[in-house]
Amino acid sequence: QVQLVESGGGLVQPGGSLRLSCAASGSIFRISTMGWYRQAPGKERELVADIINIGSTNYADSVKGRVTISRDNAKNTVYLQMNSLEPQDTSVYYCTANVRSDIGIATKTYWGQGTQVTVSS
Repeated sequence: QVQLVESGGGLVQPGGSLRLSCAASGSIFRISTMGWYRQAPGKERELVADIINIGSTNYADSVKGRVTISRDNAKNTVYLQMNSLEPQDTSVYYCTANVRSDIGIATKTYWGQGTQVTVSS
């Protein structure tokens, strides 16, 4: 089993910054893609950004230029640096990781419990 634990959410004023972290632990042989999704009340969950294990990144158009995703493979941790935050960034942010627990075992997608980000004055 694999656990993802997020941290770093909170309340921030418009224009402010936050850094989210997500650490994976448990039965891990290899992690391919790690990423962040978000879900606002009444809306569908959407991709914010993801990063594969060699470092290639992908961003939603709504956050390009304001958000940077990175990862530390030695620590099985992914980060999301968010700058110039706007009220519409208010959501629960979820970490995700595609994990292979051992050789010969299929990759499985795991999700964190979510962390609230609120952008408000």
